[in-house]
Amino acid sequence: MFYRDERLALFIDGSNLYASAKALGFDIDYKLLRQEFMRRGKLLRAFYYTALLENDEYSPIRPLVDWLHYNGFSMVTKPAKEYTDSQGRRKVKGNMDIELTVDAMELAPRVDHVVLFSGDGDFKPLVESLQRQGVRVSIVSTIRSQPPMIADELRRQADNFIELDELKEVIGRPPREPRNDDRPIRETVED
Repeated sequence: MFYRDERLALFIDGSNLYASAKALGFDIDYKLLRQEFMRRGKLLRAFYYTALLENDEYSPIRPLVDWLHYNGFSMVTKPAKEYTDSQGRRKVKGNMDIELTVDAMELAPRVDHVVLFSGDGDFKPLVESLQRQGVRVSIVSTIRSQPPMIADELRRQADNFIELDELKEVIGRPPREPRNDDRPIRETVED
């Protein structure tokens, strides 16, 4: 439930939202996402959190990061750490939970409603703290994927759960065709 005069802030866990949308078979159109939440209330800020590989000559996420930065999103990035897992695969690790939590706590006195785009159960204490400060919290994630992308304890703690699959028609676009080039695809993992 949203109220037209309430002050909103969006906190987007980039890798988590990407994985949730991918599991549901669609890509997010961030322009439409921002417009949808501007329609639902007074959008004060839309934060997007992601880790970036700084040493690559080309990062697949760089065009998205640049577009978001120039189109009304507050970008929060940090260098990702690259490692090789036990099967010899290159992996990228870049957890942005602390940055997101600090920003949400700092903004809490100036907002009525926080919308968190993540299913990560590590955010339950943040949600509890925001609620104690009188901020309503909506979580956007999915239970329709296999496995579900939202931790049950986070879903239960939220004031409102928004099923990402139900936003598909409003903020989605058809998935892109896979690229046929030699650039490696990397997985991002969080601890």
